[in-house]
Amino acid sequence: MSRNRTAARPRRQRRHGTAFSRFARLAAIALAVLIALPYLLVPVYTVINPPVSALMLWRLFEGRGIAHQWVDLEDIAPVLPATAIMTEDGRFCEHRGVDWQAVQVALDEAGERGEPRGASTITMQTAKNLFLWPYRSYVRKFLEIPLAYWLDLVWSKRRIIEVYLNIVELGPGVYGAQAAARHFFGKDAKDLTAREAGRLAAVLPNPIVRSAGRPGPLTRRLARRAERRGRIARDYIQCIR
Repeated sequence: MSRNRTAARPRRQRRHGTAFSRFARLAAIALAVLIALPYLLVPVYTVINPPVSALMLWRLFEGRGIAHQWVDLEDIAPVLPATAIMTEDGRFCEHRGVDWQAVQVALDEAGERGEPRGASTITMQTAKNLFLWPYRSYVRKFLEIPLAYWLDLVWSKRRIIEVYLNIVELGPGVYGAQAAARHFFGKDAKDLTAREAGRLAAVLPNPIVRSAGRPGPLTRRLARRAERRGRIARDYIQCIR
């Protein structure tokens, strides 16, 4: 009797071990698929416009709606991509997805002031908004950097800025240039003025707190600076012409 109990114990342990191994394998496969999926979708999104982004779904889960309408880059006032590039990623046409010069500057400033400054390029922001989650973490950055390189390799700079301006969050539940233009200014994205483009660029770092429609003193000041930068963008945006 006692020998039977002793023999049954290893069999149960083997069954438990087999079940755990099977679960671990399935989890590893699922994780690999999730990591690989963006790399498979990027070539598809070269010719097909992304219908939704991970950020939109994340915000929807948080209880916000989705106001979004895709428009081609030709249907966005040229002043908006110019202003966005000059405020968010001045070396957009020069780097290959990640601007390590900006990263070094951010690290130096963090050492002096004790707080980090963002160094994400437009390409990195596009990768994050399209495929990842909005909250900062080393894990997200680890996934974001190679994705940015992949985007820059597969897409043209013009396609990157087109997707960016169609999925970027510009207000609570408001995504992309067309939805923002309609929501804040009652017009189409192709009719945006330099002043309005400056306001939209000014809210990019924090569109939940800042408003392009009713800007506070800080947002107005940042918008004027963005507008000035947009006016001198010509030599910095040749890659999207």
